[in-house]
Amino acid sequence: MHDDIILQASAITMLFPGTLALDRVDYRVWRGKVNVIIGENGAGKSTLMKILAGVQQPTRGELTLNGEKVVLHSTRDAARHGIGMVHQELNLFENLSVAENLFLGREIQKGLWPINEAEQARRTAALMQRLDQQISPKERVGNLKVGQQQLVEIARALAEDADILILDEPTSALSKTEVEILFRVIRELTRQGVSIIYISHRLEELMAIGDVITILRDGRFQAEAKVSDIDVPWIVREMLGSEPVTNFLPEERDVGAPMLEVQHITCVSPNGNTLVDDVSFQVRAGEIVGIYGLMGAGRTELFECLLGSERNYLGKIWLDSKPLPTRLPTAERIRMGMSLVPEDRKRAGIFPVSSVATNLTIASLWRRLTHRFAIAQQEEQQAVASTVGNLAIKVSSPEVAISALSGGNQQKVVIGRSLLTNPRLLLLDEPSRGIDVGAKAEVFRMMVKLSQQGIAVLFSTSDLKEIMAVADRILVMSGGKLTADIPRAQAEESALVKASAQGF
Repeated sequence: MHDDIILQASAITMLFPGTLALDRVDYRVWRGKVNVIIGENGAGKSTLMKILAGVQQPTRGELTLNGEKVVLHSTRDAARHGIGMVHQELNLFENLSVAENLFLGREIQKGLWPINEAEQARRTAALMQRLDQQISPKERVGNLKVGQQQLVEIARALAEDADILILDEPTSALSKTEVEILFRVIRELTRQGVSIIYISHRLEELMAIGDVITILRDGRFQAEAKVSDIDVPWIVREMLGSEPVTNFLPEERDVGAPMLEVQHITCVSPNGNTLVDDVSFQVRAGEIVGIYGLMGAGRTELFECLLGSERNYLGKIWLDSKPLPTRLPTAERIRMGMSLVPEDRKRAGIFPVSSVATNLTIASLWRRLTHRFAIAQQEEQQAVASTVGNLAIKVSSPEVAISALSGGNQQKVVIGRSLLTNPRLLLLDEPSRGIDVGAKAEVFRMMVKLSQQGIAVLFSTSDLKEIMAVADRILVMSGGKLTADIPRAQAEESALVKASAQGF
């Protein structure tokens, strides 16, 4: 084994019931480098990383660490060998403090006292300072924003003093400033000899931070190269075999009457912070409107007001010219033709212990009831089969638990569930979060197709290229305010970036 290679996976095969997730994959981790790994959803990236982190054991194959063969039976076993992992989906206890989360299961003791809380708080504060975050060690994790929670996850891994640190989509919920902070931390860690395995679908981000890139396709090793020797088109060709589509809208677009009208929506948090500040806009039938903004801009909170999951708001909302009372429950808004695909897939999007079929139909069962409240099973099965086919959801059977699917396929299930409610207004909060280039293209083409059927689409994103590629009209939010409303033909990236910083 080469001295520059700290960890090597040889002929790794992972077989799940009905699915070959990894097929004789060879993978190398270079010492003190940022080792980028990329591939479409379902390519096997997360499965391979779980094997390296001791979460799962391979069906066949072997691992070599520092020249010696190892078997990782658990995450604790991997940690003892110096391997830590930050998962794409947050795995924090929201009812515990930041310090308690960082040292959970390995608490610091002092004499006869079970936990040395002062020392845990000191070390937590040092880690937060290292990440350039003003987060109190005593702060309850449930009070933190998604991006801050992601940084707590990273701090927990850093507290383990890992020689190999696996970061699975670490920037998916981070603002530009937080990404820059993370990159500074990563570069400092590699200077100290730490090897980083970095998974992301943001190609420009990979080019900026990566040293070596490995590409998986359909559960197999596809290519490895130095990042300095390749470019984005090369990555896309190796991943997909084709160039990405960058413009999804046809030249001629027909829109109808206003489907959604919002006037002076204002939402204040219990601690007095203004989350949405006097926002007014329209979305017409057949129109795709994108909301661009960074983390904390108020996009998610606005969607919660529209769907009724947040009822403590002021202002007026009309759906297809019908007023929606502030206290109107979410279920009634769905019945009236509104549907939401939430930002946080794990916490608010799926029922992890239920099947794909159940996750698809649970929001539309009221449409499939016969007399005596019995579910029309044949109609339900047809709806499931049609949705799985139309959205190209990769699953061996609709009865498989949704937790067995890749992140991108889980996102397709959440979108499919919304479509089965026959919405007239579809709300998509960060629909491409954690999804690869190919899956993004499928989602965007679906959005255009739905708009051509007369459905109004309102989606949010923090990716400029995405919003320029698929939105008829672009709204910009910053600090809870609506700072710009620009037709796509007149939109310029520099103007959008400037508008996104006005509220701060």
